[in-house]
Amino acid sequence: MESKEVVKLLGFWASPFPFRVEWALRLKGVEYEYIEEDLFNKSPLLLELNPVHKKVPVLIHGEKVIPESFVILEYIDETWKQFPLLPQDPYDRAMARFWAKFAEEKFWMNAWRALCTEGEDKEMHLKEALESLEKIEQELIKGKCKFFGGESIGYLDIALGVISHWLPVFEEIGSVTIVDPIQFPATASWMENFRNHPVVKDKLPPRDKMVVYFQWRSKEIRAKMAPVTKS
Repeated sequence: MESKEVVKLLGFWASPFPFRVEWALRLKGVEYEYIEEDLFNKSPLLLELNPVHKKVPVLIHGEKVIPESFVILEYIDETWKQFPLLPQDPYDRAMARFWAKFAEEKFWMNAWRALCTEGEDKEMHLKEALESLEKIEQELIKGKCKFFGGESIGYLDIALGVISHWLPVFEEIGSVTIVDPIQFPATASWMENFRNHPVVKDKLPPRDKMVVYFQWRSKEIRAKMAPVTKS
């Protein structure tokens, strides 16, 4: 039975993780209210709802509060049965979760760290990101489909969807190429297909605004990470 309780989502316009939740809700046809948060001046509501991590996204469904994008995706899939995100087969479900975790920890985090570091650290993170991407590329090639979820997008596409729009911004700011279309043709094609999906293409933050934000954010992080020199 479909739940009719009010759905709200706390997010931040530049953070890729709340977008995962929005894409899933839109795929399912679930109406929701979006509440923009200022992560540099966190609201009492965010601190009350997510006291553990104090981060977005946070999903509110009636009286229930669910944090963390991957956890929210599974909650959405189990609550609203239309347009299943995770595969029905237990093994395929487990593999979708495995690759989502792998991409997040090994690829995405190294791509982000490459943007926020310089010199040898930058090269190390770039190398690790590329090595991880090779494994993701092989998974796409093996599936021989338009998306990880087959011919329609699913859990793993949504989990990795942040790569399609945010990563090119990181590449531009960091003056690096991670997804070379010649080296990673399946990934490049998937990124294009995902960006142009009807539920995704009009639910993406403006690129020019993102470039300005992430230039500032990466410089700020680099400054904090720089060693303190004593005079």
